[in-house]
Amino acid sequence: MTGAVSTTLVRPYRESDRDAVYEVCIATGHGGTDARGVYRRPDILPEIFAGPHLAFEPEFAFVLEDAGAVVGYTLGTADTAAHAARFRAEWLPAAAIRFPALDHPAGDLDEYMVDLLHTPERKVRPELADDYPAHLHVDILPAHQGAGHGRALIETLLGALATAGVPGVHLSTLHTNTSSVAFYTRLGFATLPLAHPMLTYLGRATA
Repeated sequence: MTGAVSTTLVRPYRESDRDAVYEVCIATGHGGTDARGVYRRPDILPEIFAGPHLAFEPEFAFVLEDAGAVVGYTLGTADTAAHAARFRAEWLPAAAIRFPALDHPAGDLDEYMVDLLHTPERKVRPELADDYPAHLHVDILPAHQGAGHGRALIETLLGALATAGVPGVHLSTLHTNTSSVAFYTRLGFATLPLAHPMLTYLGRATA
């Protein structure tokens, strides 16, 4: 008796995938669950975490497809500092029309995201520039989690970054998200000694 044939595959991002990637970003935007009903404007999430990557470095974007539908993705940048500079110069002016900067401290999740949108430099940690200049994001719809797809996506991106000569990649996750830390540790990421009140940083070589 043979098992069912898998309908999933990891492939390079295509421009026609943009709306589907945005949808996955929103559907996983609240700790891996749907951000609708949590945020008044959940459409701000892909403006921060997905759109700039797709626009600037689509060669480091890969999607998980199941039966023709995009159900996950990984996005990366080869140089975090350069990405932040382009975000401010090329992405933020248009995004700010829809999501203007606050004139007061953030008071809820929506306003916190507006602050993130307007501070792309927050992603730059000079301590990581030499060994871990790249960074990545990965999101998978809940129904497709736990089946090895996250590993497949990340390994695909690592291969692309290594081919481009990028030595290492980093990411950050909330201190409280111990399952996320454990997942990345299994993939060879190590906790990095960077102080942050909310985030744990992890990094690994691309090859």
